Amino acid sequence: MVTDIAGSSSPTDYGDDVGSLLSLRGISKSFGAVQALEDVNLDIPAGKVTALVGDNGAGKSTLIKTVSGIWQPSAGEILWNGKPADIRTPRDADARGIATVYQDLALCDNLDIVQNMYLGHEELRWGLLDENKMEITARQVLSDLSVTTVQSIRQPVGSLSGGQRQAVAVARAVMREAKLVILDEPTAALGVSQTAQVLDLITTLASRGIAVMVVSHNLNDVFAVADRIAVLHLGHMASSGPVTDYDTQSVVELITTGTLNHLAANSGAGAKAADTDSKG
Repeated sequence: MVTDIAGSSSPTDYGDDVGSLLSLRGISKSFGAVQALEDVNLDIPAGKVTALVGDNGAGKSTLIKTVSGIWQPSAGEILWNGKPADIRTPRDADARGIATVYQDLALCDNLDIVQNMYLGHEELRWGLLDENKMEITARQVLSDLSVTTVQSIRQPVGSLSGGQRQAVAVARAVMREAKLVILDEPTAALGVSQTAQVLDLITTLASRGIAVMVVSHNLNDVFAVADRIAVLHLGHMASSGPVTDYDTQSVVELITTGTLNHLAANSGAGAKAADTDSKG
C-alpha cells in the first residue's frame, strides 16, 4: 500500500491492520496553534523493520513520542494487536512491550554494561543484588543479539564505541521482553564499521520476531535494512508501503514535496500513488 497526501486513504488501503502489532488510525497531535501531526495512519507488523523518514519538522519525533506514551494524541486511535490501546504514559507503553531508544541512549557512562542493562530493574536475592544472575542474563542477551565486540560485560559504558553503546541500549530493551523497539537515528554520528554493527543488530531484532521502527535520515541505511517505508511530510503521512515500492529518488521526492510523480524503478510506486489520488 502506498498512499499520497493528496488523496484520502480508504480502509482497504491499510491492508496490514489484521496482522499488525501496532496500528495508528487518524492520529493527530497539536500544540496550541501548531499542528504537528494530522490524520496519520500507519501499520507496524511484527518481525519487520519499518523505516520512518521525513525532513526536519515533519513530525517524526512527535509520532514516536506519541507511541511511547510521552504525549497523548489530540485525536485518533492506537491499536495494539488489533485492539484499542490507551497509552497515556511511558509506563503504559513499557507494559505493552514498546521500548524506545532515543539518540542520547539514556546510558550512564560511569556504570558498567550489566548495571546499565538492569538500571531500575535490578534482580534481588535475599534483599541483595543478584550479581551472578544479572551477569549471566546480560551476557546471554548480548550473545543472542550477536554482539561480540564487547570485551567484558563489566566494562564501563563510557569506554564503549558508539556502536557498542547502541547495542547495550537495544539489549536492555530486548531483555525487558520488548515486542516493538523504536530506534531514533541509531546510526547518527557513527563510523562505517559501527554503522554496519548497528544495522546487523536491527536485522537480528526483526529475525527474532520483534517489530522495529527506525527513524533515520540516512537513506542508504534505510534501504539496507527496511522491509517497509513510511514518509512523513509536514505532519501528514505522505506515503507508506513495502520497501520494494520505492527507490531513493521517490523517497527523496516524497520527503521534500509530500507527493510522488517519480516512477519507482522496481514496482511503480508513482503509478500506485497516482491511482490513490484518482480515488481520493
